[in-house]
Amino acid sequence: MTSAPATTVNVRRQAGEWFLGSGIQESNGGVARYYFSDRGRNAALTTEITAYSASALIELQKETGDAAYGNAALDAARYLVSAWDCDSSAMPFECDAQAGKCSYFFDNGIIVRGLLAVWREFGNAEFLAMARLVADSMAADFWDGEKFRPILALPGKQPAALDPERWSQSSGCYQLKAALGWEELGEITQDERYHELYMRMLRSALADHASFLPGIENELGVMDRLHAYCYFLEGLLPAIHEDACKRAMMEGIGRVQSLLAQLAPRFLRSDVVAQLLRARLFAEEYGVQPLDVEAARREAAILQSFQSEDADPRLNGGYWFGKKDDQMLPFMNPVSTAFCHQALTMWKRRGEARLPWQRLI
Repeated sequence: MTSAPATTVNVRRQAGEWFLGSGIQESNGGVARYYFSDRGRNAALTTEITAYSASALIELQKETGDAAYGNAALDAARYLVSAWDCDSSAMPFECDAQAGKCSYFFDNGIIVRGLLAVWREFGNAEFLAMARLVADSMAADFWDGEKFRPILALPGKQPAALDPERWSQSSGCYQLKAALGWEELGEITQDERYHELYMRMLRSALADHASFLPGIENELGVMDRLHAYCYFLEGLLPAIHEDACKRAMMEGIGRVQSLLAQLAPRFLRSDVVAQLLRARLFAEEYGVQPLDVEAARREAAILQSFQSEDADPRLNGGYWFGKKDDQMLPFMNPVSTAFCHQALTMWKRRGEARLPWQRLI
């Protein structure tokens, strides 16, 4: 049997090459929420996805030494600085929305972390200053006296209506990952106020996380809630030495694994598998519990099955968002790509130098 000509063989690019060459990051530095493979176009640019991508691009520069990733991360960070709405002193979800502008508490935390990732690498003062503005907005504008509201309508910053069926439109333990931005900023600035904000959120999340799953009756919606619950597990990392956090991490990994196995035949999100694998590896690194090697190996194989090797450069190398009934959904997703790549990199490098929690994407 002879091999097919090289020009007809699909060769899978690396995830980093997809970030640089797919067009998911547009010329102004902003990154699209996803690429619609069935429509042949990008979704709208969002500040949260741009921030996640900035963090991922910094990690890719550290892995490869290729300055192209750092340059793309700088473009993303500059886009975030330009996105700040000076009139309302808020960070909008989408800059180009024609109506219904809003700001999400969770997104703001991811934006703080993305800006800090680029600042640590390049030292641009404007990125640190913007991170502080966004972090201060999180603390001042979203607090209602009892909890941090999930969404504000702009420009007036009125609390938006809540929807208990949608985790992103409700307050909950998942917000702890956003609070990592406060903890990182506190370390950098030595401002104890930011650490206290993180600790306030930690205490709240520990108190109510057990009721988050399954949380709703709709099974397909539970998969989305697994994604959010994994954010809670990630948010535990700065305080993982505390017994309550260790217990929550161990219990949480077990709950996510069990529900994931139940739901996967009907609906499976690649980012949830990646988050579970990262949580397992961090739990091992921090001495929380031994790694279930066989489970980790299965999860790594699942993640690899989500990476595209389509001839289309807008797809090749990226990771699909998910699948329903074994059919891939038409969303090529930068966050899925970032999470899956980091999880697989951590798995391949298991046993080497510990990955600081600050570098979790």
